[in-house]
Amino acid sequence: MTSAEIDFEELFDAAPNPYLVLDADLVVCHANRAYLQVTGRSREELAGRHILEAFPDTPGAPEAARDFGASLQRVLDSQAPDVVAPRRFDIPVDGKPGQVEERWWCGMSSPVLGTDGAVKWIIARADDVTELMQSPFIRELTPPLSNQMTGIAAQVYARSHDLEQLNEQLRQAHAREQEIAVTLQEVMLRSPDLDRHRDIAVRYLPTSGSLNVCGDWYDVVDLPPDRFSVAIGDVVGHGLEAAAIMGMLRSALSAAIRAVPSPAQALEVLGLYARAVDGALATTVAKVLIDPRSLLIIYSNAGHPPPILLSPDGSCQLLDQATDPPLGARPEHVPRPQAGLTYSRGDTLVLYTDGLIERRDEDIDVGLDRLIDALARCGTLPVEDIAHELLARMGVPGGGQDDDIALVVVRL
Repeated sequence: MTSAEIDFEELFDAAPNPYLVLDADLVVCHANRAYLQVTGRSREELAGRHILEAFPDTPGAPEAARDFGASLQRVLDSQAPDVVAPRRFDIPVDGKPGQVEERWWCGMSSPVLGTDGAVKWIIARADDVTELMQSPFIRELTPPLSNQMTGIAAQVYARSHDLEQLNEQLRQAHAREQEIAVTLQEVMLRSPDLDRHRDIAVRYLPTSGSLNVCGDWYDVVDLPPDRFSVAIGDVVGHGLEAAAIMGMLRSALSAAIRAVPSPAQALEVLGLYARAVDGALATTVAKVLIDPRSLLIIYSNAGHPPPILLSPDGSCQLLDQATDPPLGARPEHVPRPQAGLTYSRGDTLVLYTDGLIERRDEDIDVGLDRLIDALARCGTLPVEDIAHELLARMGVPGGGQDDDIALVVVRL
């Protein structure tokens, strides 16, 4: 698939993060579905209106609209992205005229330049950070976080692009900020569709000494009518920078598989996006689509350790027939391979990152053989027990010493 064949409007609308498009006069041109959902507005209420008319001040936050408007003006003047630290901006309560709900938002706006070099469009992102701002970690910190540090925490929550600065400032902050880092990682790995699958177990174990935030991730996406996809990936590096890149790639892949429900094509879209994200190249990803109607697994792999299909009798089959280099490894775009295999009900699919099998001074194939041997004893266990047993048998029940670990176990 080439970029000319991708419906970017559909991809934009399917993005799980809320985005708004404005013209150079700050008039709203388009809002994606996620934006409409989090703000409680309709496209008819927003399209064609100046941003400050569409979002006037609210009694609980009389200056918030002005602050967000000033940020957009800075984008126009500087032709550079601008970030707004958390601001309270309440939204109407659905079905209760005159009532509003307290909400906190972190804004990020980026310019799109025209052929004349002037700002033609602005893409504005509004991340709802109410949960973070109302959490005990923010309210109970002693001494309380400064406005600057509160803004930093919320920007990481929103996966901002200012990664190096955030990493340095959070590392120097008070020890209690460690709890915020843990909360942010949990939020970034949250998968609403995963909650609907009782036969999927997931584990995330950070490497020691990395603020408990790293670059491994997993995701589950339901695809109508009754298919679903599972992804697992690994960004090079550790710490806040790797975690922020992880968040961006995870969101992009989640949007891509919804727009183009083919693992290979979704990885192609992700590869194109990764070229524009500093630090994203060399990321490995495995993407699997599961169709319970036809008992078929379709998969594509960008340099990641192969998923494993486990039968109840303990036999294992590697999903290694569609393996390709990591994201950005080739200088030009090349279609990625895709393969399929059938499964039987009761089989188990296991996806993992290399921290589970890789050890210093040991060939990675030795670790893979060790994993297959451990799986052979788990064929009939419930998925939660399989996840527990694998980590114990691989010698990493509390996490890896040299690398973080993500694990997904799916009973088919």
